[in-house]
Amino acid sequence: MAVAIGTMSGTSMDGVDVALIETDGETVSRFGAYHSREYSPTERHILRGAVNAAKDMTNRSARPDAVAQAEKLVTETHLKAIDALLQQAGVHPSAVEVVGFHGQTILHRPEQKLTVQIGDGVLLAKRLKIPVVYDFRAADVAAGGQGAPLVPVFHRALLRAFDDRPIAVVNIGGVANVTYIDGEAEPIAFDTGPGNAPMDELMLTRSGKPMDAGGLVAASGKADQALVAAALDHKFFALDPPKSLDRADFARFDLDTLSLPDALATAAEIVASSIAMSGKHFPKTPSRWIVAGGGAKNPTLMKKLREKLKPAKVKTAEDIGWQSGAVEAQAFAFLAVRSIKNLPLSFPKTTGVSQPMSGGVLVKP
Repeated sequence: MAVAIGTMSGTSMDGVDVALIETDGETVSRFGAYHSREYSPTERHILRGAVNAAKDMTNRSARPDAVAQAEKLVTETHLKAIDALLQQAGVHPSAVEVVGFHGQTILHRPEQKLTVQIGDGVLLAKRLKIPVVYDFRAADVAAGGQGAPLVPVFHRALLRAFDDRPIAVVNIGGVANVTYIDGEAEPIAFDTGPGNAPMDELMLTRSGKPMDAGGLVAASGKADQALVAAALDHKFFALDPPKSLDRADFARFDLDTLSLPDALATAAEIVASSIAMSGKHFPKTPSRWIVAGGGAKNPTLMKKLREKLKPAKVKTAEDIGWQSGAVEAQAFAFLAVRSIKNLPLSFPKTTGVSQPMSGGVLVKP
């Protein structure tokens, strides 16, 4: 078993999660320490600037000023978060076999064979004095895959202990995605639609706050069902999986005529409905849904999901003993070990690639 660290700075752009696990790339023998570092308002502004600057990019190696500034920020914040994790865990860097460095996605256009995750993996390895695997998605996209989601093979490893399959695991970040697991069969996975991004955008633009903490504002509003129906008529929902999204695809809905509480309630209804609609693509109805990511901390969104997914059980990652905020970071530690061993990270039913394939770029200090 290898000691590995994984990182995630997701499409919500709320912060950096880092986690330590012991794994052989097939199973997980131990979950170690977990550390989270929130981005400051200034840092979020820099990242949003990079996302805006990336809209016109056609060369994934290009680094216009706003992107270069954000890449430096991403690298430095990850370095500090990993240092904090090592101190918290009492682990010396020499004991860590690899760091799985996801970086920050600023552009995802798989139909153009283009995906960009910023973060300097070479510099990170040099500074940490630990081997780093980064740029996980590029090989899959270059081979015609969606490049996302990559976490399903980790979900399958975690769910081997459960006997009430099939099970669906939903991660609600800026974009929401789902993994369908039924035994050792190849996972089925795809982006379901918007996640926290439209709700976070509403809060930021109208109140100056980065998110609707606890879903309290949405809980006080009423969803506009006509606007929900219009949003769910988007062409993305008619596509068969595998399919994936860029955060900007659903960053905003046309909810300007609604009060902030009603707009948030409407956005939450759209998110929950689109997740529930994903079930039509599964061979069997899941007996259980497990919800991870930032959306699992929104009671209003969880309530809507439980209503729409009846009679299946709907639990948060914490309910079953996982760390909701750590799952994706843990996954990239797992994927880094798989990458070193040249094991598949993506599959035809998860990204649409023609055959199971590995990925990631290994750099040694």
